Amino acid sequence: METKIAHSVHELFGHECVVNLSRPEAAFGDYSTNIAMQLAKPLQQPPREIAEKLAEKLRTSDMFSDVSVAGPGFINLRVTAKSLADQLDADWSEKYGENSDGAGKTVVVEYPSPNMAKPYSTGHLRPGNQGWAAKRLMEVTGWNVITDNHLGDYGAPFGTWVVGFLRHSSNEQLEASGVYELGRIYIVMKAELKAEKENGDTALADEVQSWLLKLENNDEQAISYSQRFNSISLEHIHEMMTRLQISTDYEYGEAFFAPIGKQTVQKLCTDGIALQNDDGSIIVPLDDQGIKTPLLVQKSNGAALYATTDLATILFREETWQPDKVIYAVGAEQQFYFQQLAGLAKKLGLKTELFHLWFGVIDQLNEDGGREKMSSRTGVVLIEELLDKAELEARKLVGVKDISDEDVGIIALGAVKFSDFVADRRTNILFDWTTIFALSGFSGPYIQYAAVRIAKIIADAGEMSVEKDEYDYESEKAILLKLTEYPEVIARAARDIEPHKVATYLYELARGMNRYYETIRILDGDDAVAKSARIELLRKVHQVFVHALSILGIRVPSRM
Repeated sequence: METKIAHSVHELFGHECVVNLSRPEAAFGDYSTNIAMQLAKPLQQPPREIAEKLAEKLRTSDMFSDVSVAGPGFINLRVTAKSLADQLDADWSEKYGENSDGAGKTVVVEYPSPNMAKPYSTGHLRPGNQGWAAKRLMEVTGWNVITDNHLGDYGAPFGTWVVGFLRHSSNEQLEASGVYELGRIYIVMKAELKAEKENGDTALADEVQSWLLKLENNDEQAISYSQRFNSISLEHIHEMMTRLQISTDYEYGEAFFAPIGKQTVQKLCTDGIALQNDDGSIIVPLDDQGIKTPLLVQKSNGAALYATTDLATILFREETWQPDKVIYAVGAEQQFYFQQLAGLAKKLGLKTELFHLWFGVIDQLNEDGGREKMSSRTGVVLIEELLDKAELEARKLVGVKDISDEDVGIIALGAVKFSDFVADRRTNILFDWTTIFALSGFSGPYIQYAAVRIAKIIADAGEMSVEKDEYDYESEKAILLKLTEYPEVIARAARDIEPHKVATYLYELARGMNRYYETIRILDGDDAVAKSARIELLRKVHQVFVHALSILGIRVPSRM
């Protein structure tokens, strides 16, 4: 369509141009273009006059059922359904919707990056979901994608777990309960450390810090504890990631980067980029980057911080993969820190774009009906427990139907994941069991059911190979228009890394299909041409459902 308009411009005015179309309100037409206003300066003609000439020529094409001019030079177009179908056929492929915008460029996507030695909680549900969706959006737009699970296997928590283990646990308890025992220890210790701080004491906190320094100094006992806790934790993390159906190419943890980071900090001091304070701590001023607060890159006792390991990570990735972009799937509370980190990278002269893919928290309804952050007074809501409950809810949803356990799991996980994309990632989301399993609203099961219903209609139709050139597709025009939007939806979602746009598109497509079923009985009647044309269109719709859901990390069950 854009090509047709550009060709008409060339025929009328002898001018080469690129035509962009937008979707106006339905009352004005199917598409709109402001090409006449873009041409006004080079052609030195009033835009309205250009628009009128161009509209007159376009009216002679059988592609358009109506062409009108509005305002200073907007051209509104109504397209025939048949031309939409022909255009869709011409554009269609197994990778419909994908593009090569990122061709030749590399991106590193960092997710879900949980902390070790405590159970995988709902706190890492969004990093996993949003990170995976970012990975897929980059893949379908041509980027070379590298994924890294930046494990929290270093820092103050390590000392907390060692001291907690020595004070409150035993080898027998650890053998029996594994990561859940480490989680219990962590909760107990955090409470004790808080109480100690309130009393003005530091003995326990000093003991915690001493174990971290032992680990940094390669103390054999500290290394043994670290390896033991990490082994238990990593096995659990992998189990939960498998259940969430997410994975990464690499797992470079903070412990890998800490020694490199400390060496780098010393070099920054030598080069005059970093400054050492009187107490021994080291900072990097960022005033020249428009950030007044300096970045602390090493504690006064010489211990490494997140900034120490992140600095080393940035430089390692730069040397190893030369990425054009790094995407960090980390919550909103770290926004300022990532601004500092990006400022540090620029100060060091790095060209890589550091993109903080931040998001709000997961809320739940409390006993009073109000919203609160999903957590519990005993520490965390375990992802394992959440997924178990989701499978119970999914089984209730399908009722007594003969649905396989695999399909129940697909429905359950789809409901949980889709709830992450029902709104802009920057907002808090409400995790409500009734809403996320609704079959009549903005939910994963609603979308999955739409795809399953189409698959059943296609299966019931059997093989159809009737010539359909004479079919006019007027009854299917709304669906055709929606399908033609898909490539632009993907392009926009990837450009801004906003996967909720894909979810919104899926919901609108599912609603459009339900409206279609209200007026058309696809397999009824004797018109073989109409049946064949409709089934072929449904195959395209089904492909888009499967493709778009895959971007969100969701599969389509075989039955519902």
